[in-house]
Amino acid sequence: MNTRWRRLLGWLLVWMALALLPMCIALAGDPPAVRDRIVETGAMLGLLGLGVLSAQALTSGRQRWFARGLGQDDVLQFHRQTGLLGWGLVLAHPLTMFLGDARFLDYLDPREDWLRATPLWTVLLAVTWLATTSLWRLSFGLQYEHWRLLHGALALLVVTIGLGHALMVDHYTGPLWKKLALTMAVGASLYAVIENRVLRPRGLARRPWTVQSVETARDGSHVLRLSPAGHDGLRFRPGQYAWITIGDTPWRVQQHPFSISSSAESSTLEFTIKPLGDFTARIGAIPVGTRAFVEGPYGEFVYLPDACPQGAVFIAGGVGITPILSMLRTARDGGATAPMWLIYGNPAWDDVLYRDALDALSKELPLTVIHVLEDAPDDWDGETGHIDGDLLDRHLPELASLPVYVCGPDALANAVEPALIARGVTADRLYSERFDLV
Repeated sequence: MNTRWRRLLGWLLVWMALALLPMCIALAGDPPAVRDRIVETGAMLGLLGLGVLSAQALTSGRQRWFARGLGQDDVLQFHRQTGLLGWGLVLAHPLTMFLGDARFLDYLDPREDWLRATPLWTVLLAVTWLATTSLWRLSFGLQYEHWRLLHGALALLVVTIGLGHALMVDHYTGPLWKKLALTMAVGASLYAVIENRVLRPRGLARRPWTVQSVETARDGSHVLRLSPAGHDGLRFRPGQYAWITIGDTPWRVQQHPFSISSSAESSTLEFTIKPLGDFTARIGAIPVGTRAFVEGPYGEFVYLPDACPQGAVFIAGGVGITPILSMLRTARDGGATAPMWLIYGNPAWDDVLYRDALDALSKELPLTVIHVLEDAPDDWDGETGHIDGDLLDRHLPELASLPVYVCGPDALANAVEPALIARGVTADRLYSERFDLV
């Protein structure tokens, strides 16, 4: 088993331990009176649902110590899938309890006890809204900033009410030590959310940045450059990304993740931002000198030239070139001598980001650049169509010993990854970043 898979297995076991912790606390010590088997199953589903949703705070991608070394795509996909699991467990909990004993329906009857029924109905509706808006945010017409605020608020609400419900139902949590242990276990998750949304900006406020310049690329994307204001900048590894807040304060709903395209040797940060939404469309109008705040770095889509003496292959589509550009610029500044190949796909020649920069890098590095255009001009003598296995065979060397970095939309990764695996690229040498964070 390679290092990457051992790391994945290790963090999966850590997550499972955290998710099972509320149920383990409830089952510890002297067992309570045994009830109907279906009722006990429903109780365990509720405790497991509380554990799964509590552990979500650690898989949101904002806790850098958790799942270190795993790709951000892997972490966020795991977060989404386990969030759906938590939703299913929360809904299955009351349904199973009712199936085992119809008297539990009184818990949801406000006529019996409205103070008990109201928060339970609230958590059922909130967790459903949390899941559906996460899956179909665009269908609901939610702007990213509003969705992010709603997502955090609903997550806190669901876990807090779930904890309160588990503490007040004394069947498994009667002893004081169990109440304290459960509060500490779930409270750690709640603290992780509060630390990220409320406390962490305090540190960002002490390390502000200034907008140095904003340029518009030939495809309409905005190139934003930030310079450190009174500090030494941000240490990052080429290929990582950061969250940016524009304005006078870091305590704002508007915070977005973007890949860093500048060299890791530079104190200035550069981001290339495609105008796909309200915030990104306004980037071009930001005045020079505006205050900004940067949280990061994040991500494990990283290329370190010294660790790859045999060379490397990069495959990008559209704005997916941004983290790869950081890798190439860092390799140039570090005097890299290993051969590199870049296959870069775009709709048309005018859509090619950093065309001149890539041409210059091909002269400063042992770098071969292959442009692939879907709609090529009449005088184009390069590759056309889409990046596929035949194109890889025409331009790349034997791939069995080379690391390969793929960055771009889902369609690119879905087409290229199987072709690379078929040509001997193993999982521990295939690094993929899909530009679909939310």
